Amino acid sequence: MRRRVVTAGLAAGALLWTAGCSSGDGGASGAGPSESASRTTVQGSSSPSAEATPPAKGTVRVVRTVAEGLNSPWGLAPLPEGGLLVASRDEGTVTHVDESSGTKTEAGEVPGVSAAGEGGLLGLALSPDYASDHMVYAYFTSASDNRIVRMVYDPKRPAGDQLGAPDTVFRGIPKGMIHNGGRIAFGPDGMLYAGTGESGDRGLAQDKESLGGKILRLTPEGEPAPGNPFPDSPVYSYGHRNVQGLAWDSRQRLFAAEFGQNTWDELNAIEPGGNYGWPAAEGESDDAEYVNPIAQWHTDDASPSGIAYAEGSIWMAGLRGQRLWRIPLKGTEASADPQSFLQGDHGRLRTVVAAGGDKLWVTTSNTDGRGTPKEGDDRILELRVS
Repeated sequence: MRRRVVTAGLAAGALLWTAGCSSGDGGASGAGPSESASRTTVQGSSSPSAEATPPAKGTVRVVRTVAEGLNSPWGLAPLPEGGLLVASRDEGTVTHVDESSGTKTEAGEVPGVSAAGEGGLLGLALSPDYASDHMVYAYFTSASDNRIVRMVYDPKRPAGDQLGAPDTVFRGIPKGMIHNGGRIAFGPDGMLYAGTGESGDRGLAQDKESLGGKILRLTPEGEPAPGNPFPDSPVYSYGHRNVQGLAWDSRQRLFAAEFGQNTWDELNAIEPGGNYGWPAAEGESDDAEYVNPIAQWHTDDASPSGIAYAEGSIWMAGLRGQRLWRIPLKGTEASADPQSFLQGDHGRLRTVVAAGGDKLWVTTSNTDGRGTPKEGDDRILELRVS
């Protein structure tokens, strides 16, 4: 398979190799060898010539601060009737934010959340039938595992009592002080996808019988989704270290961001049944058994969490990197080098959500114990992008 490697012109100095997690929820404490800060691998896709390509360079403008004073925000779910639901990782609460006024109203606390290290109340997603069932799904760390529950959200009830009792739809995902994954999203197929981490036990990523280090694909009721690559299994892809970003493009293709350890963070185009290499491969590999990333970054330049698709590009939040990355696409290829924005302007960035057209919502993550909070942190920002 033809492969072209394009290097971004950001030279990195010689950096020490050190083991362990970064200050970015699963990245690294060191950055890797002296190479460019980001690298894009352009691989063959089904029919890239038939697809429009966004400009090689884009723009980002911060329009306004939507809300501030949030504590360890993680999941973010826009409501069709207006407003945003925000999960607090450490408090285990869900807050409603009026995106026009910035007014915050506590919807309720999710029972059973055990917040420690990188665990707690993480991703949020709305039911595909939210208009009729008003169900909100949440991924959280309990005392024994990571699990997914769903709750009825009723804004007509008093503040603090707007979430119904949780119904556990999936349990048994390995938990740890690190690498809990946590992003959930319903795909265009109506199935529930979940990014998990290997909880610090590397071997779980390659074990197809384990739920750790995977992307899972489930029915809304928590059963293995029809058409999954492994019989009677929720596993959709494996060989991941810690997946915290999931997004689909305009042609319903799935992309995922994950933390590297010492060398490369990754953006991957997800293939059903694909093996993404961890722990044998971090970043690109010459081993044909593993799917190579379409773009990769030194861990101090990214440590990626949430991603979103808008205006022909993937937009990826960086925790340790404290910036927003734009990766323009042509099919399942990166069509140009990644471009960074907002470097250091707002501190750590956690979640990116497409808000229609050229609009994104982005959360900061400076109150999560690894940032340097400023007055007003944490925030939700509204961006215009191209």
